[in-house]
Amino acid sequence: MSKTIAQKIIAQHLVSGEMKSGNEVALRIDQTLTQDATGTMAYLEFETIGIPRVRTEFSVAYVDHNTLQCGFENADDHRYLQSVTSKYGIHFSRPGNGICHQVHLERFGIPGKTLIGSDSHTPTAGGLGMLSFGAGGMDVAVAMAGGAYYITMPKIYKVHLTGSLRPFVTAKDVSLELLRILSVKGGVGAIIEWGGPGVATLSVPERATITNMGTELGATTSIFPSDDVTKAFLAAQGREKDFTPITADPDAEYDRIIEINLSELKPLIACPHSPDNVVTVESLKGVKVDQVCIGSCTNSSLMDMLKVAAILKNKTISPNVSLSISPGSRQVLTMLSEEGALVDILASGARLLECACGPCIGMGFSPNHGGVSLRTFNRNFYGRSGTENGQVYLVSPETAAASALTGYITDPTTLEPITIPNLPERFCIDDSAVLPPAKDGSTVEIVRGPNIKEFPKAKPIPDAISVNAIIKVGDNITTDHIMPAGAKILPYRSNIPHLSQFCFEVCDPTFHERAKQAGDCVIIGGSNYGQGSSREHAALVPMYLGVRCVLAKSFARIHVANLINAGVLPLTFENPDDYDCVEQNHVLRLTDIHKGMEEGRIAIFDETANKTIYGVCNFTDRQQKILKMGGLLNYSKECNE
Repeated sequence: MSKTIAQKIIAQHLVSGEMKSGNEVALRIDQTLTQDATGTMAYLEFETIGIPRVRTEFSVAYVDHNTLQCGFENADDHRYLQSVTSKYGIHFSRPGNGICHQVHLERFGIPGKTLIGSDSHTPTAGGLGMLSFGAGGMDVAVAMAGGAYYITMPKIYKVHLTGSLRPFVTAKDVSLELLRILSVKGGVGAIIEWGGPGVATLSVPERATITNMGTELGATTSIFPSDDVTKAFLAAQGREKDFTPITADPDAEYDRIIEINLSELKPLIACPHSPDNVVTVESLKGVKVDQVCIGSCTNSSLMDMLKVAAILKNKTISPNVSLSISPGSRQVLTMLSEEGALVDILASGARLLECACGPCIGMGFSPNHGGVSLRTFNRNFYGRSGTENGQVYLVSPETAAASALTGYITDPTTLEPITIPNLPERFCIDDSAVLPPAKDGSTVEIVRGPNIKEFPKAKPIPDAISVNAIIKVGDNITTDHIMPAGAKILPYRSNIPHLSQFCFEVCDPTFHERAKQAGDCVIIGGSNYGQGSSREHAALVPMYLGVRCVLAKSFARIHVANLINAGVLPLTFENPDDYDCVEQNHVLRLTDIHKGMEEGRIAIFDETANKTIYGVCNFTDRQQKILKMGGLLNYSKECNE
């Protein structure tokens, strides 16, 4: 039977389940990655499983999020990560070595292998033909312990590319075009495969930009073929042995095919406050710009930076614009310096930031009050920049550089032509900042600072429960709404009790105190609840505060998995109109929950409105056991024993 790229890799890694859309499948995982904002919790979870060494082919912990050290908390977490990874057989990428997805693409991603990471943009590795998923930290911990990764077998969408990109039109514009077509929830339940003759015109870094942005579609993952372009990139990284050709069969069938002619695309821009709020750059000509940020895991490759340097060379940025540059890795920064491009960038008036996530997660370089900030990032959610009323737009590096020069949103196709750099035949290779684990971990002492607190214990789901509707929120609530990022909050990702003070702060500053007083409670949500980051803290913190159930119109894929892993019952309204009937502070009584989980329908009596509504679910036997046992760790520990 003919297969797509994803189906071929899934078939090779299938542990259990049938490869039929909608069925649960279990996959063997070859590699894992973590970053420090989610990794500390993931390794605390791994420790509770109780095995002496990871069982994956390769696992690596990156430090790229919490690199702003204004107190002891981040530095302590880094020391914990370095010691725990050394003990358990995990490589450790030191602070300053680069952003996890950029470094993994350069040095460790392998076509045809499977990867899960505790970061939603792990599908970046799909640019190499790797089947890679963003996941919660618990799922990563279980995979490191040798457990399978469970997903609902997705539909497969193909984006058929023809033509080639015109000068100053970029891979970022391809991503924004697909977001314009599908929206931030249009990829839910699907893998996006990229094919067609236009694929051969895109470099691996360009492909990685596209697979990175696929996360904003809500897609399970995105993937490109592994072809001659992939082979050349791996050879330039000194990794020829890692190459394996992978393409879809010519007669492979897809659930949907989307046609994009690269030659017809224009520079695009996502307006505040959603990645799918897309218009052409030329339509916003003349909008004043206060700040420009170039970098992030989406657009920080050497190619991106060399194009920016070419645009800025012998020019000075507008006096009213503040411009930051964040190279994606130490490799990128080193090669920019060696080729003289870094001088061109700095001479323009740009500020050089660390090879880290930085402004993308609100970790410094926030815009001025009400300021317009153009960013080459993947998200522009409300308040994510660190400035509550910041007006954040998502653009390509070329649009960003052009606008930094003029001080206004500027279509880069109006610029004078530049010489497009080629990928080097050989990258600068120095893996000295990736520390291997100890050969004998039994002698390694784990270093724990006072900010690292015990993992919160979930409670098993009872057969009946009465809960207070503690908060009601609308559509497209992101994990940034539930559990914000930013310099003030991120240092406490390993301290759930302290972190809980900030839960739903964006929506309701009183939520924390009300939840503490309410006891068992339920969250009422709209469509696509929990979109955005893979951060499991958006499930763990509500669980810690007493949330036993989330009743929503629909969920984002990773978040619903995180809720189940945390022992929180996720239900969707059987009748979406019932959302309008349930209000904050209503008391809901759920009965015959265990039987309802089996049958897929649970009765919910709204005592306040004197009305019975129904929540529906589609839990597998495994998920039912996880919920009944109080979360994935309890389940995995018992299975491991």
